[in-house]
Amino acid sequence: MITHVVIFWVDEPYEKNREKLLKGAQILAHVPGVENFTAGIPLPSRRAVVDDSFAVGISMSFINQAAAEKYQEHPLHRDFVKKYARPLAKRFVVYDWS
Repeated sequence: MITHVVIFWVDEPYEKNREKLLKGAQILAHVPGVENFTAGIPLPSRRAVVDDSFAVGISMSFINQAAAEKYQEHPLHRDFVKKYARPLAKRFVVYDWS
């Protein structure tokens, strides 16, 4: 099982761009091979170890590395990157593990 997590920070106007990115991310759930898709906004925290500075987080899993690699090339993923991630995010980080 491969877990894929992407954390986004957005440009201003913050609320508008966060909502657009969050809504646009929903299309990723329809990419073949994506399992356990979730997307959301950070929960505010007073705990110093919690980074709640981001705008949107997405998480999904894949059965294996081949499925994860196919996802990267799928037209829905490419469309999300072109229409939402590139124009709205000022920064993002990706975490993958198995």
